[in-house]
Amino acid sequence: MAVRIRLARMGAKKRPYYRIVVADSESPRDGRFIEIIGNYDPKTDPAVVNVKEDRASEWLSKGAKPTETVLSLFKKKGIIQ
Repeated sequence: MAVRIRLARMGAKKRPYYRIVVADSESPRDGRFIEIIGNYDPKTDPAVVNVKEDRASEWLSKGAKPTETVLSLFKKKGIIQ
């Protein structure tokens, strides 16, 4: 089972916000996930990113691969160098 850290879209039409979730790579984008480790709201100015840094670091150490978007969010938060 390959584990990914990715975004799951929530919110109404034209008003998205995202959960940062740990999920199996084969599950659908908004489908089943293992754990919610944060959220991301791109509509605010500046964009709001909340991450449970200890849980994110633990999943990364276990071998979970972040998507490109999540990787850039983690770099901005200082979780990954």
